[in-house]
Amino acid sequence: MAKKENTTSIGFEDAIWRAADKLRGNLNASEYEGVVLGLIFLKYISDKFEVKFAELSQDEYADVEDKDEYEADGVFFVPQEARWNVISLAAHTPQIGKVIDDALQAIERENNKLKGVLPSNYARPELDKRRLGDVVDLFTNIHMLASGDEKDLLGRVYEYCLQKFASMEGKNAGEFYTPSCIVRTIVEVLQPYEGRVYDPCCGSGGMFVQSAKFIENHQKDLRHISIYGQEANPSTWKMAHMNVAIRGLEANLGQSYADTFFNDQHPTLKADFIMANPPFNLSDWGADKLANDKRWQYGIPPAGNANFAWMQHMIHHLSPTGRIGLVLANGALSSQTGGEGTIRQKIVEADLVEGIIALPSQLFYSTGIPVSLWFLSRNKQQAGKVLFIDARNMGTMVTRAVRELMEPDIRKIADTFESFRNGTLEDEAGFCAVKTLQDIKAQDFILTPGRYVGIAEQEDDGEPFAEKMQRLTSELSGLFAESHRLEDEIKKQLGSIGFALKE
Repeated sequence: MAKKENTTSIGFEDAIWRAADKLRGNLNASEYEGVVLGLIFLKYISDKFEVKFAELSQDEYADVEDKDEYEADGVFFVPQEARWNVISLAAHTPQIGKVIDDALQAIERENNKLKGVLPSNYARPELDKRRLGDVVDLFTNIHMLASGDEKDLLGRVYEYCLQKFASMEGKNAGEFYTPSCIVRTIVEVLQPYEGRVYDPCCGSGGMFVQSAKFIENHQKDLRHISIYGQEANPSTWKMAHMNVAIRGLEANLGQSYADTFFNDQHPTLKADFIMANPPFNLSDWGADKLANDKRWQYGIPPAGNANFAWMQHMIHHLSPTGRIGLVLANGALSSQTGGEGTIRQKIVEADLVEGIIALPSQLFYSTGIPVSLWFLSRNKQQAGKVLFIDARNMGTMVTRAVRELMEPDIRKIADTFESFRNGTLEDEAGFCAVKTLQDIKAQDFILTPGRYVGIAEQEDDGEPFAEKMQRLTSELSGLFAESHRLEDEIKKQLGSIGFALKE
């Protein structure tokens, strides 16, 4: 039987990870991730530079050291002291940490887009320089490990390492990583072919990367989308910059890392597609200081939970034809506390909710909280109707602790949405149902899919009912007889050792 491919084991990336993992030593995951991801990024931009350098070297009128020549082609300019050949030559010297730090600082000086973004402090004493040199060697020879486009190769390594860091960091991983199968599901449903794509809590930028993959897979042009994002965690904000850059994407992630509620980096943006996995059930988010905010069109979110603050922030930034896909803890589907029930009701009554998907458990490294996907739209093709999908039984366990939605699962969900939008979907008991706003009102505006899709029909085994009952009662009679026999045998054995049971 062919082994099922999943993103937790995709080949040479795992070999690279295991080799690079030797570096970790006494570093915790949050420190170590910057070391590994920074090296991947440095190798990527150096390789891209070298390709362009070789091309310019064949042009007698070009200046190979003219920064404008590179920027015109979307390539970062890498000064001589930062090029990978310099780093690889120093791999097994005591100065390798300082050589890398100097290279990253030189690249930041030459490229405004990268100022304040790249990691540093490779020279710190606790970072084993012998092992650091080994990892430099590993990346020097990376082209020997797989064939294909170098950008895609390094991008896959970067994404794989992000996933591995998420599994190492446990509960903190949700700050920067959304499992790619969830991101792919959102992207396949939203279909962001062109327009402005926005993530107000973008983490490491996975939504943007998957959007680009979707567009490329459908032979569309990446130049037709504009990317906007924001992230409050400074380390994660840097990761996002590197992640989109290594994919060759242009992105506006704000002037700096910043709190989305208090320092909106894109105040006038009206996005065509908004995709997000905001922190689950975030408390103490500053509600008391934002009571009169214009974003709270459907009600003031409670101080103890930011779920509907995130949702209303996204609705505020939505274009007249825009769509939203976001991940929320299941509590948002039914909660009545803090006015959440009223906010949810008003959003439903405004006919913004297009669909709800209940996801299976164990998809996240960071939490066991059950979650759902919400899809909202200002321009629904099926006005006055909402699609409910119960996907809790979908997915495959790829480790003892982690489940993934596989490609057939994602395809089924996306196709179901497509059929719904086209008006051709038929309800499937236990999986999907289309309901009207009146149906939802009758359920007190609770949006839990299980309330609407019902129970899957059991397959008829073809055995007539009377015959089945006769067979089952006969089997039950036999089980009762065996039970009495075992009871008598136990009494007999107990009696033989002086412990007879009283009748």
